[in-house]
Amino acid sequence: MARVRTVAVIGGGIAGPVTALALRKAGIEATVYESYPAPTDGVGGAIAVAPNGVAALDIVGVDLPRAWPIHRQVMSIGHKRVQLPALAGVGPLQMIHRRDLHQSLASSVEINYGKRLVDAVPGRGGVTAVFADGDEIRADVLIGADGVHSTVRRLIDPAAPGPRYTGMLAFEGRSPLEVPEEPGTMIFAFGKRGYYLYGPTPGGGTTFGINLPHPPLTITSARAVPPAKWTETLLETYGEDSPGGDLIRRLPAGELTVNGALHLMPPVPHWHRGRMVLVGDAVHAPSNSSGQGASLSIESAVELAQCLRDFTDVGEAFTHYEGLRRRRVEKVASRAARTNGVKAPGPVGKALLPILMPIFMRIAMNPERVLGPEQRYRIDWVTDLRSAAA
Repeated sequence: MARVRTVAVIGGGIAGPVTALALRKAGIEATVYESYPAPTDGVGGAIAVAPNGVAALDIVGVDLPRAWPIHRQVMSIGHKRVQLPALAGVGPLQMIHRRDLHQSLASSVEINYGKRLVDAVPGRGGVTAVFADGDEIRADVLIGADGVHSTVRRLIDPAAPGPRYTGMLAFEGRSPLEVPEEPGTMIFAFGKRGYYLYGPTPGGGTTFGINLPHPPLTITSARAVPPAKWTETLLETYGEDSPGGDLIRRLPAGELTVNGALHLMPPVPHWHRGRMVLVGDAVHAPSNSSGQGASLSIESAVELAQCLRDFTDVGEAFTHYEGLRRRRVEKVASRAARTNGVKAPGPVGKALLPILMPIFMRIAMNPERVLGPEQRYRIDWVTDLRSAAA
């Protein structure tokens, strides 16, 4: 059977370009198609890349420009603070603005913008991608890296579940307010009415992120709200918190970033069909509580390319890829879902949170047991998967 030679990657965010780079390293031609009409440099905020994600990026030769390491993480509940346990010997979490990571990826991969996929037609030994502008592109394989609202997921399985709204909108900013924390610290704060995180920014000021409990809004609708109105809404929820309220009040007008609704993906029954397959948030998007969303997408991109490199039969490659990834990503998603539930707790949860969270952190969050399997994961790119399976 002929080896895969050409791949059409749908989605130019993070997973798509990493997939293309990994395929190129595997000796397979890959082209990326993105529905946005132009690069989206202003979309998205800071991304956390865990040590396992950094290791996967190393395989495809991508570094993290302008990232800053997080050496210390602290849970803050009212006046109580609990330092989160660290995992030894894996390196720190790396924070990087999505724009900087995307620019680094896009500089190595050509992305065709303005290409919104509307259909995929299977053919003899390949698949034809049909775009809204009338263009048709044929490739041996089509990969859906098109996010939680994936078109490719629907084409693979019209009955596939869609993303679930977490009940929160994401906001971000860099306030000139200096917080009394050592560099490389990230504080996860449970305020009186909502959750937020913050930490000192290299070069001065404080970067903060907010998960605002709110009815669902599309990103377009959320960004149509005047910034001053959002600031007013945020202060209603976080104004009494310290330093949350002051971080918002000191933020210069117009510099609040609206990142939109936070979603997670439930388990997807079918990861692939025929010559189409899913990768990244299109098939597994855990809550941002996991700290693993970007890293898992990067891992899956690299391991999918490795499977297509080592298995000449496409169906066998896709089956092996799902076998490598499904249990791992669903386990991380399950852990994160439990954590996510305390970000916007009900009245009883709010009363118990200050008592339960320190106990939870000291007893349940054994760093090696919980974080070890996630952060110590390394992809063996050199090994031939087909030979190893045999």
